[in-house]
Amino acid sequence: MQKVVKSNDEWRKALTPEQYEITRQKGTERPFSGKYYDWKEKGIYRCVGCGNPLFSSKTKYDSGSGWPSYYAPYSEESVSEASDNSHDMVRTEVMCQRCGAHLGHVFKDGPPPTGLRYCINSLALQFASANDKESG
Repeated sequence: MQKVVKSNDEWRKALTPEQYEITRQKGTERPFSGKYYDWKEKGIYRCVGCGNPLFSSKTKYDSGSGWPSYYAPYSEESVSEASDNSHDMVRTEVMCQRCGAHLGHVFKDGPPPTGLRYCINSLALQFASANDKESG
């Protein structure tokens, strides 16, 4: 996989201020405020920064958390994880494996078959419909 590397200035030009805050500065959108938390269309959720496929609508579920939630990433190459001890909490950060964008966090309270809940910021995602050639 070809990594995407840009300077902060390049990221600022490529993203909206809100997207930059989430993906490059590890921000978090307010619960129930994101475009995709209640999104029901079928397709692929891609990284807003580089287009890497991150999650499929097939693994999306309503966690009640207010953020889009998935029980598995699109593929093993989709996301990477790192320990996050910020805000006096111990969590696992989820990032785009291709460009390093902060996406959200993963928790061990999800449904079968994985038991995982990938809690992702809508602003880190761009949706490609199953009818779109770009979605698969």
